[in-house]
Amino acid sequence: MPARAWGFKSPLGHAYGPSSVLLARLRGVASSDLWDEAVAATYDEDHADMFTADAVDPAVSLLAELARGGAALAFAVGTGRLAIPLARSGVSVTGIDLSPDMVARLHSKVRPEEVPAVVGDMATTRVPGDFDLVFLPFNSISNLRTQGEQVQCFRNAARHLTDGGHFVIELFVPPLRRLTPGDDAVLFDATEAHVGFDTIDVVTQELSSHHLTLGADGSYRYGVGHFRYIWPAECDLMAALAGLDLVARYGDWDGSPFNANSTKHVSVWRKPASVPD
Repeated sequence: MPARAWGFKSPLGHAYGPSSVLLARLRGVASSDLWDEAVAATYDEDHADMFTADAVDPAVSLLAELARGGAALAFAVGTGRLAIPLARSGVSVTGIDLSPDMVARLHSKVRPEEVPAVVGDMATTRVPGDFDLVFLPFNSISNLRTQGEQVQCFRNAARHLTDGGHFVIELFVPPLRRLTPGDDAVLFDATEAHVGFDTIDVVTQELSSHHLTLGADGSYRYGVGHFRYIWPAECDLMAALAGLDLVARYGDWDGSPFNANSTKHVSVWRKPASVPD
């Protein structure tokens, strides 16, 4: 699940109102915003561009290749945007999500046996079994708003992986190059139907993504999501702390090169095979 960051929507949503988002930490879990029933009900519609074949097929293709016909664990599984087609490609998929309402929405589309999912936070929740792949798309790791929780997320992925298994994330590159001196906001969308901008604190690495969305009744709905952005090099350090090695970094799911102008990255880390005694 996402929110829109730097011009595209992240893994746990971005078109929601403040009354629909609770701080999960108030419930004694992770620092992520928590998506409720109102958000879950419109999530697929609000993120329709991320459900197109152009957005889904390349991601599922790469994930299926890395899963090698084995088992995959979807962190922040949401409503199953990638988990459902990946499961239908022949990969055994299990999900974790912080929001019970998102899990309920997932299971309104597929039987729980087809894509089992547990409610919990992706930094600490342990699912029985070992997995050939753990994946975390659509900026979702940035929903964890402390560096410590993000490190724990990498470690939790490593705990679930078989030797030789892969951890994959899709994450935006912080848009700091677009900030002018003295400014703390970046406009990424301005149409009659939607205005979106990010406010950025470069000291704390906090990013808040603001949205004004035109409703069917002609009124505008305001929503804001809160995130901690991570640099690719910082991700690699977190992976190293978890015992994972970087094996690939792409500019998108289609394998296009990652370069200085990339606005996001798809990164793949591998858990080394155990060395026999």
